[in-house]
Amino acid sequence: MRLIFFTIGLMLTFYWAPGGWSQQVPSTPAPILIEADRMESSQDQSVIVFSGHVQANQDNLVINADEMTVRYIAGEIGQNTATGPDAAGLPQQIDAISAQGHVKIVQGNWIATGDTMDFNAEKRIVVLLGNAKAWQDQNTVSGEKIILYLDEGRSVVERSTQEAGERVKAFIYPSSPGKEADKNP
Repeated sequence: MRLIFFTIGLMLTFYWAPGGWSQQVPSTPAPILIEADRMESSQDQSVIVFSGHVQANQDNLVINADEMTVRYIAGEIGQNTATGPDAAGLPQQIDAISAQGHVKIVQGNWIATGDTMDFNAEKRIVVLLGNAKAWQDQNTVSGEKIILYLDEGRSVVERSTQEAGERVKAFIYPSSPGKEADKNP
């Protein structure tokens, strides 16, 4: 039962919403709904693994993957962590999140995909690896790896390390003069 309450504590996990390549931290954390075919947790290893058609939702942020592993910082039951205990007294401080297989992140008109995703909560860095692509409206960028530095509002796209591997590609569509005028009243 306490693990169900811990799952609710995952709301802290998705503060890193990558909307438009920058951090957007809500003033009040919205609840997170995680659905999967299976959930397995290990308090000894401080990890929860969701597998089978995983979908995590918070506000307008959606993450889909075949498997998602959440590592949290272990503490004593009822211990007050940096983010405070949840209703069951379990710590809510997330250390890292990994997603594997058909990873897709969607927020508004921003979409990113890759074979894997790693999120480091302390450094607030998201790494999409393996055929990584990101779209915003018609604009796209692709490479072997996309690194999002959330607190800095910047990103890095890297090519494959293989000699014959694909280079970084970006398709940027300039705004039409009429659309630009609409943005600046």
